[in-house]
Amino acid sequence: MSTELEVQYTVDASQLPSREDIQSWVDTALKPYTQQFSICIRIVDADQSQALNSQYRGKERPTNVLSFPFETPDCVTQQVEILGDLLICAPVVAQEAIEQQKTLFDHWAHMTIHGTLHLLGFDHIEDGEAEEMEQLEREILAKLNICDPYL
Repeated sequence: MSTELEVQYTVDASQLPSREDIQSWVDTALKPYTQQFSICIRIVDADQSQALNSQYRGKERPTNVLSFPFETPDCVTQQVEILGDLLICAPVVAQEAIEQQKTLFDHWAHMTIHGTLHLLGFDHIEDGEAEEMEQLEREILAKLNICDPYL
């Protein structure tokens, strides 16, 4: 089942993954689930990322991915589960790919899947949670023929 996906590019998209690439990554991450999901992914510049990272996390720097899970009010029934919004910072992802000696495409896939897992409630604050989330990322990326990003 394909996820309802909205992709918003607020930066030049010519060097960025296509909507189809992003759809494939999100669908692969959500394949184990039976319900229909909806996600919005907004690709931003460093200034936008830093402003929101400051506002919501108190950190004065841009970050690779910010996730904003949606909480459905109790009075609302819906057939599609709205997971929430992801904000992915294009320049940070590009810089990390260089620093980590990964292909840009593979790192974009990883960051998209990483953010999608956050929307599902996975986290990496505690060591045990981090191990579980990282293993899920490895398994999902392997299905896309992408190497372990933690090597």
